[in-house]
Amino acid sequence: MKNIPSLRHLVGFEAAARLGNFSRAAEELHLSQSAISHQVQQLEEQLGQPMFHRVGRGVELTVAGEVLFQTVQKSLHTLNQGLNRITTYLDPGLIVIVAPAPFIQGWLQGKINEAQEQDPSLLPVLSTDQTARFIDEVDVDIHISEYPLKHANVEECPLFQDEWIVVANPKLANKIDMNNLKNLRLFCLEKSLADDSINNQLQEQLSPCKKAGFYDDICLLVNVIKQQQGIACVPYSAVARDIELGALTRLPFFASSPSRTWWISRMAGETRSTKVVELFNYLLRDRERLGNLDR
Repeated sequence: MKNIPSLRHLVGFEAAARLGNFSRAAEELHLSQSAISHQVQQLEEQLGQPMFHRVGRGVELTVAGEVLFQTVQKSLHTLNQGLNRITTYLDPGLIVIVAPAPFIQGWLQGKINEAQEQDPSLLPVLSTDQTARFIDEVDVDIHISEYPLKHANVEECPLFQDEWIVVANPKLANKIDMNNLKNLRLFCLEKSLADDSINNQLQEQLSPCKKAGFYDDICLLVNVIKQQQGIACVPYSAVARDIELGALTRLPFFASSPSRTWWISRMAGETRSTKVVELFNYLLRDRERLGNLDR
């Protein structure tokens, strides 16, 4: 990276080459003509060859100048694109939230939509990177997970207790006969087979159903149920939004079973934006209702 000319000299050169005139370049950059001339002179001295020919009151590029001009234009365009991307992260409404993908898709996205209706300036950045557990060391504003972080200088509390529920496509739900479940297709989340939180009552109710498939990805499982393929026992947090929108319905004749507790965390005390605290409190507003599982 030796002998790279200064950016100031390259910007002055690019303007002079593009406009074909030192005076117009100076006007565009809010400099004096002598300043542009001096920058070009220093650039030529550093590169060891002339960049311009004088033509009347203007200038024309030499062969070397044309090569440099094309290179500098491309480089400045790339630099401007990068700077424009960075400005997104300087938006005062930006809030970085980390949570598991099924939780974001099933519950959190709906709450974010509601919050943005009240405050359109909110700009959430949603990440599923669960390795970002140290809120005080990385650019994470709100963290939601199955366990408390238990870090110093972190404010955290239970968000709500999840539960296992049985869901189906509304059209299929209307056809279910609880007295004849042997032909009802049951799609299962693979990890639920080893989950002790699913109570005996719910397991017994589902036992007559015909097992039709196992999935290790809950988002894939939910999509299958939306297509009227059968029923599934899933965490409420993964389907809350679909139930609200009418894409899925909860089957009330099947029991529910308490599951994990979701925890929400943020930096204690003053945050980098008041909007972080506002959204944190907004997400907590239904905590009592959800904690009682009274839906």
